[in-house]
Amino acid sequence: MPSKAAEEFWASYRAASGVAEQPYEVVSFGDSPALADELLALVRAGRKRGTASLLRDYTADTVPKPGDHVLVLDGAGNPACIWRTVQIDIRPFIEVGEDFAAAEGEGDGSLASWREGHSRYFGRQAAREGFPMHDRIEVVCERFEVVWPPEMADRADHP
Repeated sequence: MPSKAAEEFWASYRAASGVAEQPYEVVSFGDSPALADELLALVRAGRKRGTASLLRDYTADTVPKPGDHVLVLDGAGNPACIWRTVQIDIRPFIEVGEDFAAAEGEGDGSLASWREGHSRYFGRQAAREGFPMHDRIEVVCERFEVVWPPEMADRADHP
């Protein structure tokens, strides 16, 4: 259940944009407050417009799809922005390409940097949850556009 602050942030977006009431996800990046803030800073700078997660984390009904909205929290749990998913590609870890690595905007933006950072991140998740991490594990590659708040929005036609 979203916090009152998240609900108010979502309501502000809806009121300004005319988007109908609909389900939305509330997330923070990474697996620590520091990583959440670091990756959010990349979004704020316009450098990060993609994120990766493991397909195993979803049910058939919860896999992200274009048009979904995601409310992103900072490391302290405060609402920071809302994105709308624009593209989803599901592929084995080893088949994630340079274009997606660049869209994630992490490290130096290269595929090598993406693989190294995500091997560590997904490796920590695998250790916590007790599953094997391997090069063929299915990754959900999500591209998004920021739609709220207006000063962060990617397009002028967003409120």
